Amino acid sequence: MIVFPNAKINIGLFVTSVREDGYHNIETLFYPVYSLYDVLEVIRNNGKEDEFSSSGIEIDSAPADNICIKALNLMRQNAGIPPLKIHLHKNIPIGAGLGGGSADASFMLKLLNEQFSIGMSNSMLEKLAAGLGADCPVFIENKAVLARGTGNEFHPIECNLDGLWLNLVVPKIHITTAQAYRGVSPAQAAMPLSMLIKRPTEQWKDGVTNDFERSIFKTHPSIEEIKNKMYQNGALYASMSGSGSAVYGIFREKQDIKWPEDYFVHNEPFQAI
Repeated sequence: MIVFPNAKINIGLFVTSVREDGYHNIETLFYPVYSLYDVLEVIRNNGKEDEFSSSGIEIDSAPADNICIKALNLMRQNAGIPPLKIHLHKNIPIGAGLGGGSADASFMLKLLNEQFSIGMSNSMLEKLAAGLGADCPVFIENKAVLARGTGNEFHPIECNLDGLWLNLVVPKIHITTAQAYRGVSPAQAAMPLSMLIKRPTEQWKDGVTNDFERSIFKTHPSIEEIKNKMYQNGALYASMSGSGSAVYGIFREKQDIKWPEDYFVHNEPFQAI
């Protein structure tokens, strides 16, 4: 069975407070990017053990530590699953704030649920996914949602960028989530993101912000340069996604902006949600 775990972008990201458990409360809009995806294939293995392989973008971890294997082991606590051969082809840049690993994990749960007729509801799968990472549950329903809490409390929201163009750029910079949070001073936003997002897209730049940008731009000015270049070329809105280093611009039409050759670039129209 083959599935295609897609990326996401964050439209706005407010870090509002520190929780008693040490995590942070946030407010963000998760928006799926269906045109950028990994490829995950799972088949039965006639051998006695699971086998994991990967291609595409290099994964800098042992196979046993891959989040797809962690998802498999978690699902095995709830259902009998035979030994498997798993192959993951990585297209989504790693450590860029695009949710590639989270998508891989959640799509693995959904694949196993379907392939072996386990019968879990989406709400049950979301609870399992939350044990794999804060961003994972959003990829179960895989649609645009406003998220609060640690990013796992979902609220319906009207937001459809169909017809606009996405220009997504990822420089050769890896930023860990822990590094990003160290530079943030949590505070309540002046206006809720749910209200700001109702404005026309070209007005988002006046209030729809990413709280990680201030500190990350100081340590990595080349990331800020990408955002500025997008606005110079007519972006309706531009932002870093999640904790970075990916930066995206939303345009009315396709752009042929020149970027350094070692940057990852994805330039595609948004697809209907």
